Amino acid sequence: MKQVKFLHTADLHLDSPMVGLRHLPKSIFHRLQESTFTALKNITDAAIKHEVDFVIIAGDLFDGEDRSIRAQAVLRNEMEKLADKGIMVYAIHGNHDHLGAKSLTLDFPENVHFFSEQVEKVDYRKDDGTLVHLYGFSYPERHVMERWIEKYQKVDGADFHVGLLHGHFEGVSDHGKYAPFRLSELIEKDYDYWALGHIHKKAFLSQQPYVVYPGNPQGRNRKELGEKGAYIVSLSEAGSKVSFFDTADVIWDEAVIDGRNLLSFNALYEKCLDAIDGKRREGKGVLLSIKIEGLNSGLSDVMGKIENGELLELLQESEKEEGSFVWVHRLKFTEDIAVDRAGLIKQSDFYEELFSTIEQYDDLGNSLSPLFQHSQARRHLGMLSEREKEELVEDAERVLLQMLLKN
Repeated sequence: MKQVKFLHTADLHLDSPMVGLRHLPKSIFHRLQESTFTALKNITDAAIKHEVDFVIIAGDLFDGEDRSIRAQAVLRNEMEKLADKGIMVYAIHGNHDHLGAKSLTLDFPENVHFFSEQVEKVDYRKDDGTLVHLYGFSYPERHVMERWIEKYQKVDGADFHVGLLHGHFEGVSDHGKYAPFRLSELIEKDYDYWALGHIHKKAFLSQQPYVVYPGNPQGRNRKELGEKGAYIVSLSEAGSKVSFFDTADVIWDEAVIDGRNLLSFNALYEKCLDAIDGKRREGKGVLLSIKIEGLNSGLSDVMGKIENGELLELLQESEKEEGSFVWVHRLKFTEDIAVDRAGLIKQSDFYEELFSTIEQYDDLGNSLSPLFQHSQARRHLGMLSEREKEELVEDAERVLLQMLLKN
């Protein structure tokens, strides 16, 4: 029976600068700086362990146009490990590491094939004669807005057909809308597997055939939550099988604590410790955001300890030298102030106008524009998702009502 096995990964973003995180302890920041390289090594180790026929990297191998020599050297060394085992590598460049970048480049071993700036077909043939056609292209420049999917064509004669595409799934993602495509366009190509890249969250768009975003193998900020990894893919005449494996060395996570029944600082502290222990993962680091919801409004002294950073420092203290650390990088709380909207509206026309204004508010972009235009702040800010915009408005409403009701 004809069959082939390969590893699918994407969005390595090697040597990502981890912008805005230098406030972390030196050992933890260094671990995070090295995490993209650690994830790459975990990928090559898995490829060797599972004895795959080849590896697919679906774009954004490097984090920027100026590919550091170190990042290239680490990647080359890992590719040489695969070459020693007879494992081929097929890679495309994405919007971050496009071919138009002006940077010094190192030569890679012969087992690595980088697709050109035009859609091309590459053949992989196993010793038993099984033939795979792989189709893909590398971004010639950073901003590729055209529908490159229209340039993909199936060439008969192979046992299996695999497409590589670094692009935007229309109508779903907030990510940069490069090389857009519709799912129907992929399926009608009649390939056996689509190896996608560009979206940093793993997703199956289809299972017949498999159309897969593996996500990035290492989260780099608080938006890239949870486990990160890649896929081992088996294609055979009997069908397809896809299995996920973990690659991240440092995981971004979040926890929510119900603060409504907490009556003291010590009770809150113990709850936070429980949350930390619940997120600890053997051999891995965790960067944790904790949100405490519904704290009793009478616990002003407890809120003060949160606002002045004392509780955060206390939670961080024992994690500095921990190998399997859980570092709380963010600690937020909300007060349990019951808001009777209907009652407030009856009480005053002011509240009716206030709630109406909040519900219709859609000018957040202009309100935040001075921040995004600031030369220093802009470097540390990413584009806000629709959910993040909603949360900002909700937080603003909550703070405003707390101030009004207290007075």
